[in-house]
Formats: sequence, C-alpha cells, structure tokens
Amino acid sequence: MSKFIASPANSLSGNLKVPGDKSISHRSIMLGSLSHGITKVSGFLEGEDALSTLKAFQAMGVKIERDGDNVTIHGVGINGLKKPQGPLDLGNSGTSIRLMSGILAAQAFDCELVGDESLSKRPMNRVINPLRDMGAIIDSNDGKPPLKITGGQTLKGIDYDLPVASAQVKSCILLAGLYADGDTCVTEPAPTRDHTERMLKGLGYKVRVNDNQMCLTGGGDLKATEIQVPSDISSSAFFMVAAAIAPKADITLLGVNINPTRTGVIDILQLMGANLTLSNEREIGGELLADIRIQSSKLTGIHIPEELVPLAIDEFPAVFIAASCATGETILTGAKELRVKESDRIQVMADGLDILGIDNEVLEDGIKIQGGVFKEPTGMIESHHDHRISMSFAVASLRCDYPIEINGVDNVMTSFPNFVELANSAGMSIIEI
Repeated sequence: MSKFIASPANSLSGNLKVPGDKSISHRSIMLGSLSHGITKVSGFLEGEDALSTLKAFQAMGVKIERDGDNVTIHGVGINGLKKPQGPLDLGNSGTSIRLMSGILAAQAFDCELVGDESLSKRPMNRVINPLRDMGAIIDSNDGKPPLKITGGQTLKGIDYDLPVASAQVKSCILLAGLYADGDTCVTEPAPTRDHTERMLKGLGYKVRVNDNQMCLTGGGDLKATEIQVPSDISSSAFFMVAAAIAPKADITLLGVNINPTRTGVIDILQLMGANLTLSNEREIGGELLADIRIQSSKLTGIHIPEELVPLAIDEFPAVFIAASCATGETILTGAKELRVKESDRIQVMADGLDILGIDNEVLEDGIKIQGGVFKEPTGMIESHHDHRISMSFAVASLRCDYPIEINGVDNVMTSFPNFVELANSAGMSIIEI
C-alpha cells in the first residue's frame, strides 16, 4: 500500500468503533512486561508501532501471546529483562524508542535501538540529556537514532524541568526513575497526556502528582492486572473532522478515550462550532471513555488557544482540514513541536493545502489557514510517509469535487490498520494502490 485515491463523497453515517489507543497499547506492553504476574490486555492496537514494542519485549525474553487484539503478558518483574540477540528495531515508533530508552538505560546489558528512515531523523537529545544526568551512557548519531545504550550503570533520581511539554520525555524519565536511587521528579510547563502515571498507579506503583509535577521513588515493584484499551482519540479525530465538514453526516464513535490530557481536539472543534456531543461517560482501568456523536456542522475559524496545543498535538493535521472548511481564518501558534513529528507536519500540511487551493501562511510555530473551497488538485499530495498526513487529506474528499491522490500512505498501518475499511463503511470512497 503506497497511495490513496480519495474520490468525492458527501455523506457519513453509522456507529464506528475505532481501534485501540496507541499510547496505552505501548505502555501496556512495557509495564506489563515489568510486572510480576500475568497482565491481560484487551482492545490492543494491532498497528505496526505497538507491535514494534511487543516484538522488542519478546526479544528481551518476555513471553507475550497475542490473539487479535487480546494480549497476554507473562511479566518478568522490574529486573527480569534479558539481553536481546541483536538491535531492537522499533520501525516508525517515536513512542517506543523514547520510552524504552528510559527502561533500557538502567539494565545490566548493552543494547541498540534502531528504526526506519523516518524515525532515524527524529531528535533524541530531549531524552538522552536527562538520562545522562541520571547516569546513563548513551551514544547516538548526532542526537538521532540509532541509540547505543551501555548497560550496568547505576542511575540516580533527578529533578527535571521539561523545556518543552512532552509526554514521551516525561514518561521516559519516570520509567528510568523506577530503577533510580531516590526520588525522580518531572515538572512540565503545560499538561501532557498522563497515561504512564495512570498505568503505574493501576499496577500498584505510587506516583505523587502535585499540580504540574510528577514524582516517584525508585526500587518498587509492579503488580500485574487487567487492562482494557479504549478507542484512540487521535484516530477518532479523523472521523470527528470528517463528520463535521461533510454536507450530510451523523456518526457515533464508540468507547473513545476522553482522558482530559488528550481532549484538546474536542475542545478545538467545539470552539469552531462543531455539532459534537459526548454520552455514556464511564471509567475503565483508570481511563475515561465516552461515546462521541458528531453531525454536519457550520465551522468558523478561530485563534486556537495555546493552552490546548499540547492536548491536541497529534490531531492538528486533521484540525487543519477542518480549518480549511471553516468560514474565516484559523490561526495556530505555539506548536513548534509539530515540526519534529514523523514529518514537519506544519510544512507538509501547508504544501498539501496549496495543492488543494487553500490559502495559508506558515509561521515558525504554527500556521494561518483561510477557510475556502477545495479546488481541483494541482498535483499529487505527498504525505512524506506520515500516517496522520495521509488520513487527514483522505478526509478532505468529503468536501472536494475531484479525486485526491495521496502518496506515501504505507505508514497508516502504524496506527490505524483498518482506516480505509472503516471510512468506506461509513460512506467515504478511498481505494489503496
């Protein structure tokens, strides 16, 4: 699969179940492996990113059985991992490499973390530097993967102020803190997703949270439990935007994770005037879930509040499509982090919007988008092998009178393997070539 052709469609309907949350799927494998006992996971995301994490822990001696989206992890305890026979290939997954660096910095054995072409370009000093402060020895390719981690180091707890709000960096340091002497504390400049803290607590590890600071004491144990993975709000965002912009739409997304550190996309769409409501709110395994109904909406451009940026950082490519269909101007600032995702998401989205005839202006830390009408594409849209870019422009077909061709869509498999099937079942018209 390397190209989408998304043909015009204008209606969307049905009750849709989006695959499991990627962030929680990753963490269930990591923390389940480090627990004592058997952890059973249901709703696990069968995407390539989460499977990269699963295979890496199997390579370190953890027995993990998978039957579809049900996973059974035979935990080996905090100190039970074994040296892998070769480098651990984490594919396209930034979450895997950053979080696992924290765990592996404290092991008795040496290891090497590698990834695909995209991952090999992503900045890792943001985790390397604090881990070195804790006593880790890590070599990199000028701050990028592959990462070579030298085993046998004694880590010490640190107080770390995050320079940029990042759940991956926060989680990396806290996971290293499980092994460190004394207390490890992370202070964040703005709230970020807190799945690591929630799951640690669910596995019986005490995490002290005081406003924007998270602390734990090294040397404890994790106890196995059952984990139900809710539907991924980042994947759900494509259908939220799709229903909001479609001329005729009424869909309900079932069992979506509405963790308050992840709901920025809901807040932003509602500020733009989206006809979006939540129902059947409940808590399962420390995570909040709800059913989300979205109907056709008249969207208006807004200046996106900067405090919502960290709470919607992965959803902005989809939000840019919503902004393109809104009346007036949408302005995003304070989102420099988007430039170092799987692609430079600000520039890559701007290039695609240019091809569709949408006026925009790229800013150093964001973008201005003038709502308008998608015109006949002037060429093929390049997703730069970024799954969220690919899916966002596929959604644009609900408001375009011409087929949209999107190149480099292979990495949709990393986060949303049944995207095309689900989209077409709801009324869209996407073919894969």
